[in-house]
Amino acid sequence: MPNIKSAIKRVRTIQKRTLRNARLKSALRTTIRRFEEALVSTNADNAKLALQKVIKTLDKAVTKGILHKNTAARKKSRLTKRFNRNAG
Repeated sequence: MPNIKSAIKRVRTIQKRTLRNARLKSALRTTIRRFEEALVSTNADNAKLALQKVIKTLDKAVTKGILHKNTAARKKSRLTKRFNRNAG
């Protein structure tokens, strides 16, 4: 446990950020899982809406510093390819 006042504050802020990051990562994984479930259900409209939500969530994760922009771009590309393969 740190003794210096600024270090104590740093620990508190890191804990807050860790919780926020975990919450956002969990929400991202949930949206991806919901998209995959919609893709399996062969309902193209639901899958398209779910894909749009995943893309929005990925972009938000990049702005919050949860994901690197290239990682998000790769995930968006792969999910879009899966959507086009299955729905098209």
